[in-house]
Amino acid sequence: MMEPIKLTTPVSREFACSLEAGTPVSIDGELLALRDRAHSCLIEILRAGERPPFELDGALILYASPTPAKPGKIIGSIGPTTSLRMDPFTPELLAAGVRGTIGKGPRGGSVVEAMIEHGAVYLAVTGGIAALLAKKVISCKTVAFEQLGPEAALRLEVRDFPAIVAQDCRGGNLYKMDHKSINKPQED
Repeated sequence: MMEPIKLTTPVSREFACSLEAGTPVSIDGELLALRDRAHSCLIEILRAGERPPFELDGALILYASPTPAKPGKIIGSIGPTTSLRMDPFTPELLAAGVRGTIGKGPRGGSVVEAMIEHGAVYLAVTGGIAALLAKKVISCKTVAFEQLGPEAALRLEVRDFPAIVAQDCRGGNLYKMDHKSINKPQED
């Protein structure tokens, strides 16, 4: 298995475009955790020409909402949400500077086109590892849309958060690759 590439936020377009589908990454820095309702609120703000409540340029958005934290814990389990549900919002967010998204499952055609146009990536996280992912979160703060309760927008600080590049900005797609060749050493 290939050693993960260290990805630190915020992410530049150049760095995002250097990543290839099938490459494992280890994320350090801030993630924005948003689900459907928070996406809808954010899109309304952008369409109204208002300033978003948090920085989008170079941001990574994690499609997730954690379970409540147990006493003494920073966060509860935080597993990925199916990414296809966020497809209606994603092209506008990428145009606003978001450099990548994190979830599970493949993306639709309009999102793939927007990633190529805006130099962004889609990272996948395996479902079923929500407890492990929670251990990678070192701080969690609600940053917007508190009225949404558990679906409010969160800023997570993470260390060694594991993911894999599922869709790169050149059209490479993990879900369409020959899986026998993923992470196979290159022959010279």
